[in-house]
Amino acid sequence: MSTTKHKAGFVNIIGNPNAGKSTLMNALVGEKLSIITPKAQTTRHRIMGIVNSDDFQIVYSDTPGILKPNYKLQENMMGFVKSSLSDADVFLLMIDVTDREPFNEEILMNVKNSGIAKLVLLNKCDLIKQDKMLELVAEWRRKMPNTEVLPIAALHKLNVHLVIDKVVKLLPECPPYFDKEELTDKTQRFFVSEIIREKIFFNYHKEIPYSAEVLIDEFKEEERITKIRATIIVERDTQKGIIIGHKGESIKKVGIESRKDIENFLDARVFLELFVKVDKDWRNNENRLKQFGYKAS
Repeated sequence: MSTTKHKAGFVNIIGNPNAGKSTLMNALVGEKLSIITPKAQTTRHRIMGIVNSDDFQIVYSDTPGILKPNYKLQENMMGFVKSSLSDADVFLLMIDVTDREPFNEEILMNVKNSGIAKLVLLNKCDLIKQDKMLELVAEWRRKMPNTEVLPIAALHKLNVHLVIDKVVKLLPECPPYFDKEELTDKTQRFFVSEIIREKIFFNYHKEIPYSAEVLIDEFKEEERITKIRATIIVERDTQKGIIIGHKGESIKKVGIESRKDIENFLDARVFLELFVKVDKDWRNNENRLKQFGYKAS
């Protein structure tokens, strides 16, 4: 019989927009839980991914990128970041080595002085030269003394296995927080809405993806098919017209792409209906934000 004591903890990934947090989260969990697009601010919620073994349970958290809020939606997104600062057992500080934007100094100091175990991950290490990488490693060792600094390339899973090994060593001894069969704290409906939102990010440009939200109105599992009805919320009539497109071609494309991914995710045949509704200035309406699952910090 094994005498190894069980370890468990919350491992929270924080960093600037587009640092690769969602890509790392999916690589660590081994499943696509967080949507990924080339655009910044794709992640709006705090999404947990759970990795289990006989001896440990790691609860990873993907969080929105750190930004200065311009409207209430972004304030609520930063609320998710702040909550991740308060309950971490391990921090994964994600740095995009190609990003010229400095890391938020207040959050950096918060993490540095927290007394909580941490790793600094220099992501996209394949995109810069070796001498520059060595400079960045030295720089972050100065910024975060007594903290390991590890170059990774999350997209190519380079050194991701080392992150897992180091996280397990840093975890406290603790019983599991969740059932060992669970993969995430989110529902199927949530992930279906995220899949549709991902397709909106890929198919539309400028402000459209940032002004859109997806609500699942119906999720009905039948014997042969799962019926889903969803509404895409936008802020203006002109945005509604763009989402729908000429003769409905644009929304049809989003529907086809979404349905394929939803079928793969649910491992079931899916009938998907998409509608578009205007809800003026929903991003600044606290009541609407709560309805959409965004809670103020």
